[in-house]
Amino acid sequence: MEWLQEILTNHTALQAVVVLSLIIALGLGLGKLRVMGVSLGVTFVFFIGILAGHIGLSIDKQMLDFAQSFGLALFVYELGLKVGPGFFSSFRKGGVKLNLLCLGVILMGTAMAVGIGYICGVEMSDMVGILSGATTNTPALGAAQQTLQQMGLPVDGAALSCAVTYPLGVVGVIIALALVGKLWTRPSDLTEHTHEDANHTYVGEFCVCNPGLFGKTVKEVAELTPIKFVISRIWRDGKVSIPNSETVLGKGDRLLLVSGNGVAPKLTMLFGEQEANDWNKEDIDWNSIDSTLISRHLVVTRPEINGKKLGSLKLRNSYGINITRVVRAGVMLLASPSLTLQLGDRLTVVGEKVAVDAVAKVIGNIKTDLKEPNLAAIFIGLLLGLLVGSIPIMIPGMTTPIKLGLAGGPIIVGILIGRFGPRFHIVTYTTRSANLMLRGIGLSLFLACLGLSAGAGFVDTIMRADGLEWIGLGFIITVVPSVIMSVLAMRVWHLDFASTCGMICGAMANPMALTYSSEQAKGNDSPAEAYATVYPLTMFSRVIIAQILILCCM
Repeated sequence: MEWLQEILTNHTALQAVVVLSLIIALGLGLGKLRVMGVSLGVTFVFFIGILAGHIGLSIDKQMLDFAQSFGLALFVYELGLKVGPGFFSSFRKGGVKLNLLCLGVILMGTAMAVGIGYICGVEMSDMVGILSGATTNTPALGAAQQTLQQMGLPVDGAALSCAVTYPLGVVGVIIALALVGKLWTRPSDLTEHTHEDANHTYVGEFCVCNPGLFGKTVKEVAELTPIKFVISRIWRDGKVSIPNSETVLGKGDRLLLVSGNGVAPKLTMLFGEQEANDWNKEDIDWNSIDSTLISRHLVVTRPEINGKKLGSLKLRNSYGINITRVVRAGVMLLASPSLTLQLGDRLTVVGEKVAVDAVAKVIGNIKTDLKEPNLAAIFIGLLLGLLVGSIPIMIPGMTTPIKLGLAGGPIIVGILIGRFGPRFHIVTYTTRSANLMLRGIGLSLFLACLGLSAGAGFVDTIMRADGLEWIGLGFIITVVPSVIMSVLAMRVWHLDFASTCGMICGAMANPMALTYSSEQAKGNDSPAEAYATVYPLTMFSRVIIAQILILCCM
């Protein structure tokens, strides 16, 4: 068995790969176990790394630093690519309220961390670790460690304080939401509120009863209102057809419209009457509406289409079809002429079969073309992110410039490329499974290395008085902002309880608590929607704040 001992203990490249693979495999396997309905998932890799470090396993420091840095950069860059398409649109309408409340949670926790650090005499490097653990945000810890290294300061304290506070950070959010649900929730808070969100489409049937619209074309009607809508079908004299911009509306025409959420009352005022038919059910057979028209989902796979605006393709006038909706990264978008298309967009096309088949050839619709990720774009994006992260940024009043670092630079570049890359014909598309795999590999490497480096002193830290103090302070930073902002969100801003839970989970970057909230919501999707809305801002803010705290308070 000497060969096995040598593989696990001798510091070689092979030993580093073996140790990290062992930690990640065990962590991911045990992470699937559920306790009271909650599983830690990939986070368990962190604790297996701590255990491995505690029993004496280690790898070469340079290899450890490389794996940890590469894993963090890969994770945050892929995360930026994933959330980039919806990052800026998440601030519109209902998303503004959620993101402002999320900022309230973040700023309250940060202020508490700074105040508690001064009152209790905890060094800011340790306090940032406590804050990262209390909010279960390891990328923020990575950013703080990068800043500490740039300043020539030790990073072990931040990793240890994060490690000991992380478990109660996970549980603390669940406890806080359970307390709010039990003590401060009214019956009205349990009613799901409808949020206007331009990223979620609504389908409605309207009757043209407004005399002011008789004899006007669809284009002229659209110019009467700022509301964007697409007329999918029009019923007239018992026949269904697809209108274009020059179609003249008449009295009694029935229109099937696709628009944003929350605008149905305004459209009713415009057209005169809304029919009672529910067109938003998932089990609707759109192809059974009329025998001459079909509805198909076509995927953009031609690189030439990437970055072009939908209106510039002139598909409606050329082929007599209608594109009603576009699904991108799980978000349903209104198919307006100004929408910039990206590879992987799924278009809902309505028209005659021959015309729809012709449109399929124009946009590609060959799904096998998307199975291979554009690796060149990934590494180019990583390179740009690392370059941006290394740029020194001078802030008035600070002697040391701030750098976005390994965590801040790649996530910003990822968001920007994910959002604006197609406009410059940059192909950044990866399948959902490929994106999840790359993110998983990056996060697993980072957590394994982080745990391994913190494991040697983990138990000793817990047994020390300051270790117990860190755990207590972290629990306070987790629970207090969560409870206060939850109550304010429901009482002052009239947010329903389900959306409040999702907002808090997103502000704390806590998917485990989101699982608990979704189960409590009993089929209500509001927690997941609110979580997705605030998550990008959370990740960006936490990474930047961690660095600012180190630079300003050390």
